[in-house]
Amino acid sequence: MFKVDPIVLTDEERAELERRVRAHTTQVRHRRRAEVILACAEGISLRRIGEQVGMNEHQVGLWRRRFLASRLAGLVDARRPGRPKIYSHDDRLRMAAIATSAKDPNDPVSTWTCIDVAERLNAEGIPVSVSQVWRILDAMDIDLTKVRGWINRRDDPDFWDRVRDVCGLYLAPPLNAIVLSVDEKTGIQAKARIHPDQPPAPGRVRRREFEYTRNGNAKLMAALDIATGQVVAEPIARNDAVTFIAFLEDLDRVIDPALDIEIIMDNGSSHVAKITKAWFATHPRWHPHYTPKHASWVNQIELFFSILQRKVIRNGDFPSYDDLITKIMRFIADYDQTASPFRWTYAADPLRA
Repeated sequence: MFKVDPIVLTDEERAELERRVRAHTTQVRHRRRAEVILACAEGISLRRIGEQVGMNEHQVGLWRRRFLASRLAGLVDARRPGRPKIYSHDDRLRMAAIATSAKDPNDPVSTWTCIDVAERLNAEGIPVSVSQVWRILDAMDIDLTKVRGWINRRDDPDFWDRVRDVCGLYLAPPLNAIVLSVDEKTGIQAKARIHPDQPPAPGRVRRREFEYTRNGNAKLMAALDIATGQVVAEPIARNDAVTFIAFLEDLDRVIDPALDIEIIMDNGSSHVAKITKAWFATHPRWHPHYTPKHASWVNQIELFFSILQRKVIRNGDFPSYDDLITKIMRFIADYDQTASPFRWTYAADPLRA
């Protein structure tokens, strides 16, 4: 069997080739080329090398010659001219400009689609198909099918003062006082799937029938004790100031009368109503603290609502309104048995947490 003269490698070249062979991130074709050169350095025949790495003898000889001519640089794919671009640089810029522009406010179609972009370009004398528009925009990382919601925080001069006030209660609760985080969770739908879920299996996620029936909506009012993590909640029929005050009176009756009550809440209409503020005025041990507007993340009860949503509501099946309420209240009772306070690290200062 014919053998070629071995390739003589420098220490640096051998180390680099061995690294390419070992690395998990090396592409297969680059790993094979490194294996070819290392085998050639051992004086192994081209045919046997081809059998070892899965190439034919001519390919092995090609990469051997390229290495001898350019060393490691010769193992890189040569640049190929490829098919000439159909659309010029200016055409592509025009496509991106249309796709990222605001539509005419009088246009009944409020957002651009690839069909609209293609029609505009064709009208401007740039013949292009819808599929080409999609491919070119996709290469530019421009997606016309998705919308991400956001909101500008109002320029509230009291924003950081309010945040520091609330976070101060979390980080250093006052003595002889209980700190409660309070809010309502509304619009909880009692959905019942028409067909049962199929459980997950190896290589397959849980499968769910998209059809369901609606069996009413629930509303929940809850208070979180930040010192223990325990939650007190009750279903409500209306989310108004009268209901909120009734909930506060229930809490007032069960909380040790020797304790002050620091209550954290958002700016919901039931929390800032005149009768609510009048109630606080006649109950001096209650000290309300309001979070800034558009800052629900400051209110710890939202953390519990997130847990409730993920564990009970999102994937639940509720054949009736009563079944939904029963499962929610049972979950809260079980949750309180092992509840622990949330570890709050946010320091209430910009760019610090």
